[in-house]
Amino acid sequence: MSEYLQRAEKVLVRINELAAITEEQGCVTRTYGTPAFVEGRSLVKKWMEAAGLQTTIDTIGNVRGKLVCSTVNAKTFVIGSHIDTVVNAGKFDGPLGVIIGIDLLEQIIQTKTKLPFNIELIAFCDEEGVRFQTTFLGSKAVAGSFDKNILDKKDKNEITLREAIHTIGGDANNIKEDVIAADNWLGYFEIHIEQGPVLYKKNIPIALVTAIAGQCRAAVTFTGVAGHAGTVPMDMRQDALSCASEFVLATEAYALENKNNLVATVGKLDVVHAAGNVIAGKVVCSLDVRSADESILISSIQQTKKRCEEIGAKRNICVDWTVILQTKPVICNKELNALLTQSITEKNYELVSLVSGAGHDAVPISEVAPVSMLFVRCFEGISHNPLENAEIKDIAAAIEVSDHFLNKLILNNS
Repeated sequence: MSEYLQRAEKVLVRINELAAITEEQGCVTRTYGTPAFVEGRSLVKKWMEAAGLQTTIDTIGNVRGKLVCSTVNAKTFVIGSHIDTVVNAGKFDGPLGVIIGIDLLEQIIQTKTKLPFNIELIAFCDEEGVRFQTTFLGSKAVAGSFDKNILDKKDKNEITLREAIHTIGGDANNIKEDVIAADNWLGYFEIHIEQGPVLYKKNIPIALVTAIAGQCRAAVTFTGVAGHAGTVPMDMRQDALSCASEFVLATEAYALENKNNLVATVGKLDVVHAAGNVIAGKVVCSLDVRSADESILISSIQQTKKRCEEIGAKRNICVDWTVILQTKPVICNKELNALLTQSITEKNYELVSLVSGAGHDAVPISEVAPVSMLFVRCFEGISHNPLENAEIKDIAAAIEVSDHFLNKLILNNS
């Protein structure tokens, strides 16, 4: 185990080094296309090159390191996660999987393991979608599902996605060149912190991921009439904020009634032209609904939208509902999970199987390839928060199991 602890220590040093690259001091923020993102990307590229990988930055901005085998027309097995963050993030969400991936491939190179397939490590550029609301931007480009219609989307500074791609050295017209064709995939593996409390409470370092919940993200706009806070009678107001507030509580109530099957969150409210003495005329809020059951996800979205429209009609408020993202639940591949299960048990760790409520780059990749995931225990299940943390012993366990998993995969395909 001492070998794995040493490797885990190196991973932790690199995680801290990458976390020091941020858009704002005092917290970790590294969103797509920013100078901090470019600097962080360059550091990851340097690490891949030092490990001995054939390293490039593709059009959309992913960092890609390859180990190419000698077999003609060999398929490619991809290890991946992301290096962008939310605002005021933790250090481990995304980078942990990328940096462990570098360690794993460095080990294959050092042991001169003969590969029957190509391995590619990808540090995806935009999983969180903070800047342009473009979740899975990097992995969609690799999977061939990138929607060119989003290239004209603008960030808060009126910069388009197309312009941002150009600024970091890419050409939006060449995104199709980033694609790994569906028939070239052998599979996909992602290591990620759990972002939930199960492993922490059980004091178990790792878990097998069996599925990833589907999700729907929407932007809901409530438009009423702005007015003077002192002169418009209470029963004559068209208060957009009061309407939005009722919707928020109704969404929470619905999710609590169905808590065994879904979660629903309103995490953002934007009161347009807000002032303490003005009745809110327009409010935009986010909505995030998730479920591992596709039929429940669809019906819950329908019910939530219906309730939203009823609240708007009752209050004489115009409601506009725009879907930003909708993904189906993903079932992880049985064959890859069988190998991962064996790797966990053969290394004498207790087998825990979990469904991920969070989205991952594995979601768009699942449309073209078999996917698998390994969760790593994190402090109290906290994520998207500076308190996010993974202990060295748990990282070492993830490295040990992942080493074994890759060796099994290599042996099975030789």
